[in-house]
Amino acid sequence: MNKSTLKEKTQFSYSKFDNLDGTHPLQKSVPESCVMYNVRTRHGGKVHFFNFKLAKEMGLIPNEHPDVLTIQLEKKILDTFALIIINEYDIENNISFIPEDIKKNKYMATRYLQLQHPSKMGKTSGDGRSIWNGQIANKGRIWDVSSCGTGGTKLSPATHIYGKYFQSGDPTISYGCGYAETEEGLASLFFSEVFNRNQLQTERVLGIIEFEKGYSVNIRAHENLLRPSHIFRYLKVNDLQNLKKIVEYYIDFQEKANLWLDVPTKKKERYEYFLEKMVYIFSSLAAKFEDEYIFCWLDWDGDNILMDGGIIDYGSVRQFGLFHHDYRYDDIQRFSTSITEQKEKLQYTIKTFAQIYDYLVKEKKRNIKNFVKHWAVKSFNQKFEECKNINILKKIGFNEEQIKFLIKNEHYKIIKFRKVFSYFERAKSKTGLENVPDGIMSNAIFCMRDLLRDLPQIYLARDEDLKASEFVEIMRSSYAIKDDLNLSTYRRKKISEFQKYYKQLIQSVSKSENGFKNCMLEVSMRSSIINRYDRVTGDSITTVVNKVFNHKPKLSYKQIYEILTEFVEYQDLRPVVKKTKGSHKNVSHAKLIQKLFSIVKNYREGI
Repeated sequence: MNKSTLKEKTQFSYSKFDNLDGTHPLQKSVPESCVMYNVRTRHGGKVHFFNFKLAKEMGLIPNEHPDVLTIQLEKKILDTFALIIINEYDIENNISFIPEDIKKNKYMATRYLQLQHPSKMGKTSGDGRSIWNGQIANKGRIWDVSSCGTGGTKLSPATHIYGKYFQSGDPTISYGCGYAETEEGLASLFFSEVFNRNQLQTERVLGIIEFEKGYSVNIRAHENLLRPSHIFRYLKVNDLQNLKKIVEYYIDFQEKANLWLDVPTKKKERYEYFLEKMVYIFSSLAAKFEDEYIFCWLDWDGDNILMDGGIIDYGSVRQFGLFHHDYRYDDIQRFSTSITEQKEKLQYTIKTFAQIYDYLVKEKKRNIKNFVKHWAVKSFNQKFEECKNINILKKIGFNEEQIKFLIKNEHYKIIKFRKVFSYFERAKSKTGLENVPDGIMSNAIFCMRDLLRDLPQIYLARDEDLKASEFVEIMRSSYAIKDDLNLSTYRRKKISEFQKYYKQLIQSVSKSENGFKNCMLEVSMRSSIINRYDRVTGDSITTVVNKVFNHKPKLSYKQIYEILTEFVEYQDLRPVVKKTKGSHKNVSHAKLIQKLFSIVKNYREGI
């Protein structure tokens, strides 16, 4: 069905887009939190991609709307999102614009702390190339919507590094030019949709509007786009009044959106409730990132993450195929934290929230050193360990009831198994640190997903333990050299321990169920999905997106949507969900999909 045919048959209302007119409750609740910009229409754009599924969740289009970009829908998307700000450079240079192109409302760029910004206080940092389009509600859910690539703001690091304003699109400066790129939007799209399918909190890409030279406006949505860095900046500058306003705004939002229930009404209790929520969110996030091998450059500023632990800004986000725990992203001026240091950084985030809680209640700011032994930090460490225990049991392949039983009855065995699992998981090559395209890392030598996937199948086929050489052969990675696989006495001992505690956990559950083999069979089936052979990595997403972006002939929005849908379905790691197979109706489309699947397999052990 093409655009004209659909137009003749059905007329749909796209009036909900009108709510995304630059207005947002944060502007009234915390006026100091944003810089307001006039915006104008940016001509020459074309809808490169539109996320129909997400648009239906948000209520922007009705559920019965086909996945087709009608003439009216494309026009509405462009009218709403094909925008560029009138920035300080434009004003200083008296650049005139067509009056009809200038939108009625101003749009906000928000202020927040930023590690790479010259000012470490948050006085001049924030959205450097983004504006917030507004907020929209549908079926009890509330969504924030922002657009990246809408021109250079005064909050860009480049403005303060060079001490001047830049014209949007200035080719002499990269990040400071204020533009985004189509390929960048596609990378965020593929990565975030895979993460979202697998129940990881993340902002999502609603659409990509492409302009000449590969530039784009990348439209993003999430249930509350506030970051810890939005709040931390008021702590840094000792602004108690605005700190109260933004914390209250966040609590009110979470309550109104039914994301937080039974929120107390008294101030002190509300702030304590807020802190408890932060402890739960960031302790579970620290464990999740470590166990899923997700690298997200976390630091003291709280910039690279959302308040609910959602992932944003996929430029430096990675998912490793192996536990490459020495990997560090090279940001030219500095190296990033490593994946194992993420827990420490999130623990520091909780110290900061504890400091904020104390400041709000006592109205006097104390040094963060006073919060090292705060109850929130202790609770963070405890909950982190609890989440690690749950995560390892899920990876083995136990279901929810089995996990609850083991957590309650077999704590000692879980800890023992985690310890020996970690020994193999963290083993790295004797080749030492090496340069990679965007940083440095030491190569991990064992693929634990392969071991967890294959081990129960082998035990079902035979009743004896694996020999040490067999055990290592199953999980050896392509990075391992001969010297890495030496079967020392100590390693043989660890192999024996691994198999002993693994079987003991199965036996503990099987006593209350249908026997050891039946339990092992169920674990095997779940583990084969959870620990699938070909799971996406950062490298594979980059290569997949490059293949899609450079495909000849150029892919239409509909083809990209269909390819994305099949790709995400293929990467669904939820064992309790019934999978559907893609249609592959178009021959060339099917060939491309198979190429993308092959890319994932080829890069499965990378970063």
